[in-house]
Amino acid sequence: MEKRLIWDLPTRLFHWLLVASLTIQYATAEWMDDAMQWHFYVGYFTIGLVLFRIIWGFIGPEHARFRHFLKGPGAIASYFRTLPDKHAAAHTGHNPLGGVFVVVMLLLIAVQAVSGLFMTDDVFLDGPYRHLVSSETQDLMNTLHHQVINALLLVIALHIAAIAFYAIYKKQSLTPPMIHGKKATNSPGISSSRLLLAVIVIAIVAAIVYAGVEVLPPEPVDDGFYY
Repeated sequence: MEKRLIWDLPTRLFHWLLVASLTIQYATAEWMDDAMQWHFYVGYFTIGLVLFRIIWGFIGPEHARFRHFLKGPGAIASYFRTLPDKHAAAHTGHNPLGGVFVVVMLLLIAVQAVSGLFMTDDVFLDGPYRHLVSSETQDLMNTLHHQVINALLLVIALHIAAIAFYAIYKKQSLTPPMIHGKKATNSPGISSSRLLLAVIVIAIVAAIVYAGVEVLPPEPVDDGFYY
């Protein structure tokens, strides 16, 4: 088998930037004092990452597209039955089970990040949309933000366990291809990472996120009372 480019550069950058952003988010919330401003900033960046990946899942290179790895229940069940087989053929991109994890993780991160737009640190900082919703909605978003993280951590743990399983049991290293982009395969690779298209998408996403957190939310009404 020949090593061919499978993972485009934008997809690889998204993956590692997401790892970094989630790590920083957890650290600023759980381990660091007086870092909530950075928690908010990185949260906005995370929203941009998720939005980029969703768009890229429709217009990016072949193996980054949702249509390439999102399969029906039959294909997922069929792949699940091959897991004990050490010699089962490796998938070129995401396998059907891994594709499900991609979507679940994106959904959980999106809920976690968007709910943060309605949060407060109870001292100086409020999310840009907190003052626009009722107390009931604020409570709901607060619950989501503090509970979804547990589901997200579980999915991340399963993802790491799957990487270890494939590396140790199936002798398939999944991490190196996500660094250099190439895998040994008989399937066709991609001819380009479509970097110009990625730059355009990044610019559009950056404008959307900036407008969403800085331009569109009106300023809180000053009621004249100070405590």
